[in-house]
Amino acid sequence: MGTVTVIGDATAIQGWALAGAAVRAAEEPAAVRDAWAGLDDTVDLVILTPEAARVLGPALVERKRGLVAVIPP
Repeated sequence: MGTVTVIGDATAIQGWALAGAAVRAAEEPAAVRDAWAGLDDTVDLVILTPEAARVLGPALVERKRGLVAVIPP
């Protein structure tokens, strides 16, 4: 069974940990890209804040495994 990872600013994503998701706080664009690059093959769902999604841009469609969702603003 895969895991869920949430990437974005700490304030917006901290509650996801209560639901069992792995949270990767990323305040700066470089941190968002590093968190994205560090995802392994066990992650089946990646949830992003809108800002994290903007930083990643076209890279969102390059992920070959699992689903990617963006939290509505």
